[in-house]
Amino acid sequence: MQPHTNTQAAGAARFALGQTVITPGAQEALQTAGQTAIEFLRRHLAGDWGDLSEDDSRENELSLEQGFRLLSRYETAKGERLWIITEADRSATTILLPSEY
Repeated sequence: MQPHTNTQAAGAARFALGQTVITPGAQEALQTAGQTAIEFLRRHLAGDWGDLSEDDSRENELSLEQGFRLLSRYETAKGERLWIITEADRSATTILLPSEY
């Protein structure tokens, strides 16, 4: 995994990302779509969990309050699914493809 810089770019951050890394597959998917990790990280930081069910979104809100792991699901402009996972201790956030989990 490659470190990603400028992770605190969102103005309305609801939590800390910690060290942010991106897997090779996720990096390739973003490049193919002509998108950057920052746009998805900003949504994740703001509590826009992306394509989650209502139950999973509520679980993320509870996880935010209780200090558990956070998961967002997004789709690139080319239809590739991305996950962003922030660890419970907020030490790290990983951008990856579901197949890389």
